[in-house]
Amino acid sequence: MDTIWQQFLEGMKHTGWLEYVAVFAGIASVWFSRIENIWVYPVGLINTVIYIYLSFKFHLPGEASVNFYYTVMSLYGWYLWMKKDTRQESILHISYSTKQLWRNQVFFFLFFYGVIYFCLVYLKENFFEGAIPWADAFASATAFTGMWLMTRKKVESWYWWIATNIASIPLYFVKGLVFTSVYYGVLLVMALFGLLEWKKRARQSHA
Repeated sequence: MDTIWQQFLEGMKHTGWLEYVAVFAGIASVWFSRIENIWVYPVGLINTVIYIYLSFKFHLPGEASVNFYYTVMSLYGWYLWMKKDTRQESILHISYSTKQLWRNQVFFFLFFYGVIYFCLVYLKENFFEGAIPWADAFASATAFTGMWLMTRKKVESWYWWIATNIASIPLYFVKGLVFTSVYYGVLLVMALFGLLEWKKRARQSHA
């Protein structure tokens, strides 16, 4: 326990300003998503662009791919969330996934897990010795799925975010990005509250 605490203190000492900016932007973005505010996307872009750079720097290519995907999907989600009908109301409302969409998201996750895992095994052997394929692929594939569902305002997106956060806490800690590890701990708590909030809004929308 003392060793982990010392690692934590040492890691916090070496946290750069870019990581701080990315972390606080990420927390703000999750807060905006919880209350269904469009600012989730522009603020989130600050976080994702910085983490693309940090992920490559610390040999986390899977996480770099996730943040690139986040960047693209943030632009797409921004567009979808801004679309309005003839009454100038949002065309998207928070709702639950259908059985078909549940099957689709599971296949979506399995597909990306497999692709990312085998890509990371190759990268580990040739470019990134410090890569952890199975863990990085899991965190990446759950994040891919969560982001896809969030652009469609599906409650289940939060389940995938919770899985991403649980996997990312130890992943970033062992890489020395201690502040980011703490950040994912904060996101885990926020995701739990986000899930409860979106369930409530889905019930209200259905009613």
